Amino acid sequence: MLKTNLILFLLASFFAAPAANAEVKLVAIGSLSGNISDLSSKTSAPLENGVPGNILGGFGSGLAYAGRNTFIAIPDRGPNAKAYNSAVDDTTSYINRFQTISLKLIPSQLGSALPFTLTPSLIDTTLLSSKKPLYYGTGVGLGVPSGVPALNAKNTYYFTGRSDNFDPSQISTYPNNARFDPEGVRVSNDGESIFISDEYGPYVYQFNRETGKRIKVFTLDSKFAVKKLNPVGDTEISSNTSGRVANKGMEGLAITPNGKTLVGIMQSPLLQDGGTNGAYTRIVKIDIATGATQEYAYQLDNIGTSAKPKYSTVSEILAINDREFLVDERDGKGLGDGSQAAFKKIYRINLTNAQEVSKITGEKNLAGKAVNKTLFLDVVATLTQNGIKAEDIPAKLEGLAFGSDVVIKGVIKHTLFITNDNDFVGTITSDAYHPAGIENPNKFFVFAIDTADIPGFVSQKIKGEHKYPAFWGRE
Repeated sequence: MLKTNLILFLLASFFAAPAANAEVKLVAIGSLSGNISDLSSKTSAPLENGVPGNILGGFGSGLAYAGRNTFIAIPDRGPNAKAYNSAVDDTTSYINRFQTISLKLIPSQLGSALPFTLTPSLIDTTLLSSKKPLYYGTGVGLGVPSGVPALNAKNTYYFTGRSDNFDPSQISTYPNNARFDPEGVRVSNDGESIFISDEYGPYVYQFNRETGKRIKVFTLDSKFAVKKLNPVGDTEISSNTSGRVANKGMEGLAITPNGKTLVGIMQSPLLQDGGTNGAYTRIVKIDIATGATQEYAYQLDNIGTSAKPKYSTVSEILAINDREFLVDERDGKGLGDGSQAAFKKIYRINLTNAQEVSKITGEKNLAGKAVNKTLFLDVVATLTQNGIKAEDIPAKLEGLAFGSDVVIKGVIKHTLFITNDNDFVGTITSDAYHPAGIENPNKFFVFAIDTADIPGFVSQKIKGEHKYPAFWGRE
């Protein structure tokens, strides 16, 4: 009887009229130290820059819901904030991976500053590899050793973050390049696969969740590729007139709740669309079954002036339902940059009637064709209203995922998790705002959303939530 009454109570709360002044509210904050190791002990040897190869960092580049309290988080190409060799953009032979984490959310004790307490914990580390051989750089003339990972074995060729691991005779989307810079991640509805987008290709790959082995490549139109590849990003940009801007490729990735479509978004416009000086970046819809694509334009905010425009970048896209999405648009300011965060906003878009632009090239030609967007959440304003100083807001808030619903005062709320890429720098020692030094952990901010603020929301259902043991992927 007690269980039945609770169900009826929750249902009544769910269908009740929404509060008159409903809004998105911060309900919890959690963190994982950036000075500890992940669970891949075989990669612990120092990288070319002396940083341990299994430092737990950067995994807020992408965040994906995997059922209940479980999430998948991905680090990007690895620890390259420490200068050691500009010929490879300070990148290393860090083996790409995804982290399986638990984000346990429970009601806080009475009198706590926030209504929920978030306890993050690392469950598993899974390395990413290909069954077929990949192309690695030799290091000759660059002052670095061969880019071939020592852990490679027959039918197991690891992807790494080093920028010279490419075939110079191929365009950047060549799928056998070993270099990989993960930025967006989502879980398939059957729970068996992980989809990851990257910046080097840009690539969109599907990996087996248990083994970490690549099982499918989604080929993007050649307009996204650069033809003249170089391990130095600035040189690569100056050598090409079309394709993605170096280090600003497919930054965000969504999966529709029906599990049929991936939706990626470029961090900045393509070179032929204006590059970092352009106002319109591209959204790419990918049919998972066929690989067919469609493209849409997204207009970036001008965070400069009308006389001297400066455009924000996009870090993530997240599905509300099969047609509507949230887009994370931000500056690069805040903790980790030695500055104060100013612009980090999440917008809502609808692709239902958006114009398809795959045959349209150039900033002027894309003008007036961008999807409409409306402000959903001003992250900086919300965090500062909760007493967080602008200089303590992480510069790179990049991961975005919906979590399980919670109940607040008898009302069911949806949850939105936002996490950061800390660039594998666990402690900041040279920062004008923190002269004594400050910890720079992997942070998680959780927001509660009233149903009135996100009409049409459909949660992704992950099958077999209990099928994936915590030890998968560990050596």
